[in-house]
Amino acid sequence: MTAFKKTLVALVGGGLLLAGFAMLVLPGPAFVVIPAALAILAIEFVWARRWLAWLRERYKKLSSNKTASDC
Repeated sequence: MTAFKKTLVALVGGGLLLAGFAMLVLPGPAFVVIPAALAILAIEFVWARRWLAWLRERYKKLSSNKTASDC
């Protein structure tokens, strides 16, 4: 069952991640789809957890810079 789950997560998350990368140049919500795909992949893969953590930190830095400059 574990191999099946890992394969399913890899296929669904990988497909969604590829679609998100395609949406960077095509019309679509890439900045929503890519983190969602990484969240799915992070269920089974450590590298996806690291990328997701990096994206979260990056988002926090960007949002804190934006609020500081708005004052």
